[in-house]
Amino acid sequence: MARLFMLLLSIVMTSLAGIGVVAVLAMGFYDWKSILMAAASGAVLALPVTWAVARQIA
Repeated sequence: MARLFMLLLSIVMTSLAGIGVVAVLAMGFYDWKSILMAAASGAVLALPVTWAVARQIA
């Protein structure tokens, strides 16, 4: 399951971080701190989401 988790994590983390950055830019926050915080929060949020998806698949 660890292997499946790592494969899914690379996809989910990139997606959620990208969604966060796009959402921040759409709200009009163009400073680097807001963009960095959105990307970091998306990456952190990806860990439990990936774990749940990997458990459902396996």
